[in-house]
Amino acid sequence: MSININLIVIRTLNFEQTVSFYQDLGLIFNKERHGNGPEHYACEFGSFVFEIYPSQSRQIDATTRIGFDVDNIERIIEKLRLRKAQVVTEPNVSIWGKRDVLEDPDGRKVELVEALKK
Repeated sequence: MSININLIVIRTLNFEQTVSFYQDLGLIFNKERHGNGPEHYACEFGSFVFEIYPSQSRQIDATTRIGFDVDNIERIIEKLRLRKAQVVTEPNVSIWGKRDVLEDPDGRKVELVEALKK
């Protein structure tokens, strides 16, 4: 049996701020609307899709944690600090690489990992 994740959808109270946060990570979004559904943003990585929708309620589940492999963690963190993003941990080296945890505008933890140079 083979299984791969192909979709993650997050909902946000801070629509444009959240899209900007994830764009600063290097994601490239397209605006979409399916039928009569709400306008949202989608980013495709091969067969994987990451979507950001505006929340239809006043509650957001901030317990979701999302992780991304990135190329230049220091540059990304510097850009996000200019936007006043919450840095949860400072970059440190782990067995997975250089790692940092931030919070997106809704309080979700976002883990960035940059592979160590060999």
